Amino acid sequence: MAVGKYAMSKATFYDEAKSYWEQISPTVNGMLGGYGSISNIDVKGSINFLKPMLLCEWKERVGSERALDCGAGIGRVTKHTLLPLFQTVDLVEQEQKFLDQAPAFLDEGASKIGKYICCGLQEFVPQAKHYDVIWCQWVLGHLTDKHLVDFFKRCKEGLRDGGVICVKENISKEGYVYDEQDSSVTRSSKELTKIFSKAGLTILKEETQTNFPLEIYTVKMFALR
Repeated sequence: MAVGKYAMSKATFYDEAKSYWEQISPTVNGMLGGYGSISNIDVKGSINFLKPMLLCEWKERVGSERALDCGAGIGRVTKHTLLPLFQTVDLVEQEQKFLDQAPAFLDEGASKIGKYICCGLQEFVPQAKHYDVIWCQWVLGHLTDKHLVDFFKRCKEGLRDGGVICVKENISKEGYVYDEQDSSVTRSSKELTKIFSKAGLTILKEETQTNFPLEIYTVKMFALR
């Protein structure tokens, strides 16, 4: 059985992940793997991390015009974290049924959506110099190391002057942990930091999400440029 880092070399790594998500219901509970109850805590942590960067208290103030939600699902992060802070949000998601459900889920917030983009992040190319914030949450474990480095490099090109890439992901204690159910990997902080460096990114801010259930992974947030 392929485990850890070596699982990403499987020819079926992406296909198995796609098959998993095709079976998931387009609901908040589905997006959060049965942990829908943590959504409000998650949103509060994300806003507390992101909002100071959009205000004068941040040493290099980030714009609040356009954001991109990567691996957006039905738009949970868009609705509760990004739309309250940005004028326009684009969603990129590889599962079309999630995007089809997004406008109804977003309700009045759908009027502030720029684009619904159906594409896997391993192939996605952001519009150049377009976004103030590119938000990536609980999705990067579905990319191989090489594809993740390349994705970050493309995201750098997609940032407006002063923009940032935000990453919010599960963190393993060491190395790589493979999830056979959804065909993803959980990386340690050390491994993620290596990838950031290979992509030419610097960590501007780093925090740990608090008040999550003890049985789930530690979750960290990074602001990168």
